[in-house]
Amino acid sequence: MKVKRIVANVETQNIIKAKSFYEDVLGLDQLMDIGFIATYGSHEKMDTQISFLSQGGSGTPVPDLSIEVDNLDDALTRIKEAGIPIEYGPAKEPWGVQRFYVRDPFGRLINILSHL
Repeated sequence: MKVKRIVANVETQNIIKAKSFYEDVLGLDQLMDIGFIATYGSHEKMDTQISFLSQGGSGTPVPDLSIEVDNLDDALTRIKEAGIPIEYGPAKEPWGVQRFYVRDPFGRLINILSHL
């Protein structure tokens, strides 16, 4: 057996709120919308990973999701232009990433990062 993908599921009664953050700000594509579920993603090849944390590193809380981007400065600009408050960072971390934390429209803590 080989795991082909891992999908994070976020419960909400207001699915449309995902569009503004995940599609408009982060640039993901809407891959599926069948009313009770909307899925956003990328047609890029991505690694399948799942992490287990006792803390978020550098004294931060554990984020609900980590999203790696190819250009952190562009992501930061888009987040600021959308008026989304930054909860942590941007910071260069000793384990080789640069990152910042924001909350998505559902209150989930999102770690946006790129490798240095």
